[in-house]
Amino acid sequence: MDLYTWYGILIPFLGTSLGAGFVFFMRQKMSTKVEHAASGFAGGVMVAASIWSLILPSIDQSSHLGKWSFIPAAVGFWVGILLLMLLDHLIPRLYRSCQTAENAHSKHHKTTMLVLSVTLHNIPEGMAVGVAFAGYLAGDVGISLAGAMALALGIAIQNVPEGAIISMPLKSEGVGKGKSFTYGVLSGVVEPLGALLTIIAANLVVPILPYMLSFAAGAMIYVVVAELIPESTDDGKRSDLCTIFFAIGFSIMMILDVALG
Repeated sequence: MDLYTWYGILIPFLGTSLGAGFVFFMRQKMSTKVEHAASGFAGGVMVAASIWSLILPSIDQSSHLGKWSFIPAAVGFWVGILLLMLLDHLIPRLYRSCQTAENAHSKHHKTTMLVLSVTLHNIPEGMAVGVAFAGYLAGDVGISLAGAMALALGIAIQNVPEGAIISMPLKSEGVGKGKSFTYGVLSGVVEPLGALLTIIAANLVVPILPYMLSFAAGAMIYVVVAELIPESTDDGKRSDLCTIFFAIGFSIMMILDVALG
């Protein structure tokens, strides 16, 4: 692997760490406007990356199937969607844990549930980054370095509020700043590990790379639809700021992947 790949698989982890570090500087939660802008931008980047960096290369890689070249892309996409949906049903989300935890639960139990829910949810995101960089390293699947980097950046932006909503609620419950920051950082460790393992696996099982590419696309689309878009609304009201930054992120990702690819 080259140096750019190492940078790429670490970018999402740095986003989580940055968000967790807010516990040292902010007394309250992140500004709503900032959350909306970040969610919109990350969503735009990931949707565009799913199309140009993942789905289209998946179809191109399956061109030998002729008119059936869509099958690996369709199958992998649905596997990504359904896996993320399954995780969201089996693993309580962070905010659900905060809202539904009974008073009888111990602080240790609540802390463990908060970190575990986000940590396990980050695994498919790390795999998505790994698939993108595996495609870039393969050199003949239509994935550019710019496209893989943009996908990693989009996930990193999404991870910033995730890191913050682990560390800051813990601090408000009486956990020390240092310990709250550590829990937030640890929740993101699985992303570079998942990316690295996926790159190794992809290099060993090249024939299923089209399925892996579209799987990553499905996972990313699910994150956008199920998390980023709902979180960018206030009481069901549309956020124009989110919409504008979604378009900005989508345009930047499209330009990077098409012009630099």
